[in-house]
Amino acid sequence: MYDLLLANIAKYITLTQEETDYLISLLHTKKIKRKRYLQQEGDTTRHTSFVISGILRMYSVDKNGFEHIIQFATPGWWIGDFQSFLQQKPGNLFIDAIDDSEIIQLSKTDLDNLFIKVPKFERFFRILAENAVAAYQQRFVNSLSLSARERYQNFAELYPSLVQCLSQKFIASYIGVTPEFLSKMLNQQMQ
Repeated sequence: MYDLLLANIAKYITLTQEETDYLISLLHTKKIKRKRYLQQEGDTTRHTSFVISGILRMYSVDKNGFEHIIQFATPGWWIGDFQSFLQQKPGNLFIDAIDDSEIIQLSKTDLDNLFIKVPKFERFFRILAENAVAAYQQRFVNSLSLSARERYQNFAELYPSLVQCLSQKFIASYIGVTPEFLSKMLNQQMQ
């Protein structure tokens, strides 16, 4: 059950068996049915979550009711409203399951204890945070400087498996266009 998570961790740090056992003692698994929320706007994020199976999406909803997808998380990815998680204050993001999903969760309190007992986890989560900031920064630059077609091509190159399994509505929201515009653009591309 924890193999994918332990493989993810092993990319960056090496754990002893005792450290692995301690980590596992802190973890909890949770199943989320398709279209069910892990978190809603106004909730305080109490756990960071690692996806074992399924696909989750994190998004905001603007004052006009339009969804803006910030992140998809597939098996092997972490997801959470990290501002809410770090500050332990109500968040402004939604996270729901696109497919039936299973996640591993680690509470804020347990994560803080993990940092104290196994300091190398600070390195692990620092690397994750650095990678996330770099990815978000690049995505922000792309949203300002690339055309919709280029943003779609970028998404398709980075996440080819998602292009096959996500609805055009979700992809459109992620790249910042309407579903109608994306459909028209893809139809023109095929001609």
